[in-house]
Amino acid sequence: MVIAHYGLLAMELGLVEQIGLYVLPLFGSIMLAYAIFNLVSDLRKVETKKVGQRLREKDGPDSESARERMVKESILRRQNEAKSAIGIAISKLSFAPTLQRMLDQANLPWSAPTVIVNLIGIAAVFYIGSYLLKFSMWVCISAAGAGFFLPLLAIMIKQKMRIGKFMNQLPDVFELMSQALRAGHSLANSILIVGQQLPDPVGTEFSRVFHEQNLGIKIEDALKDMAKRIGLMDVRFFVTAVLIQRQTGGDLAEVLDNISGVIRDRIKLFGSVKALTAEGRLSGYVLLALPVVVFLVELIINPNYADVMINEEMGQYALIGAGISQLLGLAMIQKIVNIKV
Repeated sequence: MVIAHYGLLAMELGLVEQIGLYVLPLFGSIMLAYAIFNLVSDLRKVETKKVGQRLREKDGPDSESARERMVKESILRRQNEAKSAIGIAISKLSFAPTLQRMLDQANLPWSAPTVIVNLIGIAAVFYIGSYLLKFSMWVCISAAGAGFFLPLLAIMIKQKMRIGKFMNQLPDVFELMSQALRAGHSLANSILIVGQQLPDPVGTEFSRVFHEQNLGIKIEDALKDMAKRIGLMDVRFFVTAVLIQRQTGGDLAEVLDNISGVIRDRIKLFGSVKALTAEGRLSGYVLLALPVVVFLVELIINPNYADVMINEEMGQYALIGAGISQLLGLAMIQKIVNIKV
């Protein structure tokens, strides 16, 4: 009965609608099943991790060894996820390395293939839910797009917040390393001290560098990997200074002091620029929120007027166009107020 209904409906639809009716739900269902399988596997591992954690606590581990274990488990987990057939196929996509770098910068212990599969599963749920609510095909596709991109937006926000926190901690990092070097510690030990003494994100990243060089990776390569993960110019300056000092010699402590002073000045300048552009950002956010607030108020005060935008096909197209315009406006506002320092 359901198949016959689908067949009659498909005959009345165009090519795009037929693709949306058959291909998208089928592909999304496969990805959703794989995402649920990954979720169940993770839940089954939780109890094992809890038992291992209790055993380690019985042995009295310190915070540094716990942090190293966290880094090691994250690396091993991503490697195992990338070995699956779907993981290998997805990892070959052009945007997979960019997404993986974004996850690393946000300190999320997931691999890019797993995130992409989960996003497709969420998009499938949104699509099927919109279809069951009898929305038009374009609204269903828009809902699927929202289900795919909204989690990505959340990841980007977390990434930006963590990178900003990392930037603010850098002067303390270089001062602590400079003091450790002057006290006679080696470069590796000074990196370990930073990982032990400073909180996340700096402590986690430098602990990872120390842990990687303990596993046999050259400290220069471990620092280069950190610079690629973080993506900050100041971190690249630091890594370049370390590489030059390792090859030619010199007073690395003095170089770190100079870099620390420059970064502190840049942070102050960035704060001034942020204060000067605060009015523009606030105005932009108010303009972006105003249409949404007005529409929600109309739903409460005059539902018959707002229902036209939801139930009528032209109204749905208007909502989609308004949403696209809102996103374009947000991108333009961010471009205007985002002044590089």
